[in-house]
Amino acid sequence: MFTGIIEELGTVEALEPRFAGARLRVRCRAVLEDMQEGASIAVNGVCLTAVDPRPEGFSADVSAETLRRSNLGDLRTGSQVNLERPLAAGGRLGGHIVQGHIDATGEFLSLEQLAEGDWWLKVRVPPEVERYVVFKGSIAIDGISLTVAAVEAGVIAVTIIPHTWRTTALRAHRPGDRVNIEADILAKYVERLLGREPPAPAGKLTIERLRELGF
Repeated sequence: MFTGIIEELGTVEALEPRFAGARLRVRCRAVLEDMQEGASIAVNGVCLTAVDPRPEGFSADVSAETLRRSNLGDLRTGSQVNLERPLAAGGRLGGHIVQGHIDATGEFLSLEQLAEGDWWLKVRVPPEVERYVVFKGSIAIDGISLTVAAVEAGVIAVTIIPHTWRTTALRAHRPGDRVNIEADILAKYVERLLGREPPAPAGKLTIERLRELGF
């Protein structure tokens, strides 16, 4: 499990095609501190297994399915990627629960500068993701935990603070680029619960019943 708090910007050394997928090589430093062979690492929000850890970086095998369904297939030598290690037991959940399982890619529309160094990011998301997006809810974009500031007609907007702008790869995107989207897992569980009859004879789970239970 991840939290969407990016620890480091890595640089792609190579994305080497293989018979079934590709081998991704990333240059980095901070996330290598306690990395071991087989450790999980989120790259642009995609949970991968690190192999061949070395003093200047690591590698990861990326399946053909992951290349298609995420923006990892768009990476080139020199591309910057957001990196995050899994949350350690007892660690602080600074963002929100991020699984590293991408739901879909969205279309990067714009990143406009606001007052005092903030930025306004707009991303178009597909209908299967928009259904889980709510005003002031959480969403992960390229692995970054963000708060939804607006959602209308398939376009979501979030405010990017100066720290996030400086320490993530968002500023490298251009209109039309693909960005990885992971909706809040809690929204998916609620949808599932609302669509099923509970085993107890308490009746169908409704919005009113969820409120009574403190949700």
